[in-house]
Amino acid sequence: MTIREYDFAYGRGRKKFTLNDDKVLKEVRTKDFTPLEDIKASVLDAIYHPIGMPAVNEVVRPGQTIAFICNDPTRVANSYDFMPILVNEMNKLGIKDEDMHIVFALGTHRDMSYEEMVMAVGSEVAGRLKMYNSTSTIQDDFEYFGDTSRKTPVWINKHLCHVDHVFLTGTIVHHYFSGYGGGRKAVLPGCAAMETVRCNHSWMLDANAGLGKTVGNPVYEDQMEGVALFAKGRSLILFNAILNAKHQFLRIFAGDYIAAHKEACKFVDEVYGVVIPQLADVVIVSCGGYPKDINVYQMQKTMDNARCAVREGGVVILLAECEEGSGSKVLEETCKRLGSCDAIEKELEANFVIGANKAYAVTRLMKTVKYILVSSLDKQLAKDMLFAGVTDTVEEALAIAEKEVGKDYRVILMPEGSLTVPRVE
Repeated sequence: MTIREYDFAYGRGRKKFTLNDDKVLKEVRTKDFTPLEDIKASVLDAIYHPIGMPAVNEVVRPGQTIAFICNDPTRVANSYDFMPILVNEMNKLGIKDEDMHIVFALGTHRDMSYEEMVMAVGSEVAGRLKMYNSTSTIQDDFEYFGDTSRKTPVWINKHLCHVDHVFLTGTIVHHYFSGYGGGRKAVLPGCAAMETVRCNHSWMLDANAGLGKTVGNPVYEDQMEGVALFAKGRSLILFNAILNAKHQFLRIFAGDYIAAHKEACKFVDEVYGVVIPQLADVVIVSCGGYPKDINVYQMQKTMDNARCAVREGGVVILLAECEEGSGSKVLEETCKRLGSCDAIEKELEANFVIGANKAYAVTRLMKTVKYILVSSLDKQLAKDMLFAGVTDTVEEALAIAEKEVGKDYRVILMPEGSLTVPRVE
């Protein structure tokens, strides 16, 4: 019997633990692709050989204006790597610094500080371009573009509405109810008003909303319809990267925001989708460290991915530091007040509230599987959110899990849990 040591990312550090080899069914990792060696060359190649539209120099003309949508700190995007290249290339095409600006796609997340903006895009770009938070609760910052067929009012940040071109930058991973990230999500929900996001996200309760689904997914289709209303008569240019677990660039997709995103999603399935031999009794999963485990709000996406690898009645042991706690007072209050997934779902059906939707997303998974946290999260708060326990070590968590699944349990390991999506063939 061989005992092996494992070392998983946890917050800004690591957590080590040991397991007998005969316990481990599989260690799930992203597919091994060679990272891009020359980022600048890859960025330029993507925009001069785009998917579904002419080369950037045939689209962008001297004297025009540009808005770049960039990710907030909850999404790893490496914007500081590509933004200087994009901005400098726009200069070469005749666009002045003062005719470009950046809008940070916060969705319903908190505002970024100026320091965080500088960290996101790099000091060079931050010193040259104006930067704005898209704060969903400041209604005067948004302009109206009509309603979707699902009655979502489309309010988009005004800093995107009066420019010649909007660059939708960011990265793409699977998303637990809107199919995939990236693409149209930079605009909606990224730069949409709270009521727009609330109405769109209410469709997450629909059985057809799910991870990796686009066709028939009401959330995805509503987002696409909403962005199409905004995009009418406008130039939207996609610039999405796919990263590996080490945050290295694997491939860059640019071009038409619909066509290029579809191609990118095929690659996302290839990189992040992983076949497993069977569903495990226990899954030990890390979000991949900071910022993926900055709070429960972000950690929840890893919970969904891990659920794909565990049998009903099994246990997920989740390594997530949660240095910012739950990430949402509404999430906390909803769980504490209602106390069960069924009660949360019933209230959301009557009145869908952002934050409360995350309470549903977290607790719905616990109907069939127990989640034990290895975390700094407050123990009472974790209990309020229906987690089966909070420990300091994986070993302690395994001792709790053993009471649920017995001593002959088999394990699947997910060190890159925010990215990898397991499936049994």
